[in-house]
Amino acid sequence: MRAVVLRRYGGPEALVVEEVPDPVPGAGQVLVEVEVAGITFVETQVRADRGPRRVELPAVLGNGVAGTVSAAGDGVDPALVGTRVVTTLGGLGGYAERAVAAAGDVIAVPGELSSEAAVALLADGRTAVGLTRAAAPAPGEWVLVEAAGGGVGSLLVQLARDAGARVVGAASSPAKRDLAASLGAELTVDYTDPGWTDVVRAATGGLDLVFDGVGGEIGAAAQTLLKDGGRFSAYGMAGGPMTVPEPRVTAVTWPPGSLRDLSEAALDLAAADRLRPVIGAVYPLESAAEAHAAIEARTITGKSLLIPTRP
Repeated sequence: MRAVVLRRYGGPEALVVEEVPDPVPGAGQVLVEVEVAGITFVETQVRADRGPRRVELPAVLGNGVAGTVSAAGDGVDPALVGTRVVTTLGGLGGYAERAVAAAGDVIAVPGELSSEAAVALLADGRTAVGLTRAAAPAPGEWVLVEAAGGGVGSLLVQLARDAGARVVGAASSPAKRDLAASLGAELTVDYTDPGWTDVVRAATGGLDLVFDGVGGEIGAAAQTLLKDGGRFSAYGMAGGPMTVPEPRVTAVTWPPGSLRDLSEAALDLAAADRLRPVIGAVYPLESAAEAHAAIEARTITGKSLLIPTRP
């Protein structure tokens, strides 16, 4: 089969499509014929060896995929074969035509959803649902969503809006800010503008909740906008170190419950037309390097996906 192989840490060009042996499902595993694979910002960091974890090389990156189960290992219900599923892979193996997943991780895709939407919601959806459950935005509260045009951010805007909150969407480009506004953000700001915090403070009088997926200087600046006792949900570090909540604010912690439950909740919301994943770009397997470069340049609005098209 074809897969995108990382043999050395480096720039996007380090991702090369190669022919590799087909994976074989072991006990408790299934083989998935990959229709769609997700790409995350964290994977660009791993590729460049500046992320939160290292992988043993050579490696095939990619954590989330959707496709059809084509084989089942020992101890797995054979009825799973032929089922369209979405699944995590433990962090590796997704940028490929076939992938092995733990049978306990696969989730049947609701018939109303496309495989593209299912992958877009698998990790980003569970993150957004979990963060929203933990932070509990309330009607009338002012909520700031950083990176509001990204995969997680665009979902947080929708979930906070549906909770009745007044949403401020912060993003770096006009297209991303327009997207945030179309999804329900009452106010949008450019957080690369030095005066963005003044705009937010003047419009809101102080925030009740911040979803910080950027960290660094942006996260630190966003924290200053919170009222005393306001809630700060730090979940990412795309722009620098993870932000540490100040004593005067309330740090939001991850809610109880399994990741699988959160993913299923996100899929169910989408199937009921209550949550819409934003898919910004779809690339063939051969263009994984291009996809990484675009994500790092922050030119993509929403989620980026890989499609393993077979010759």
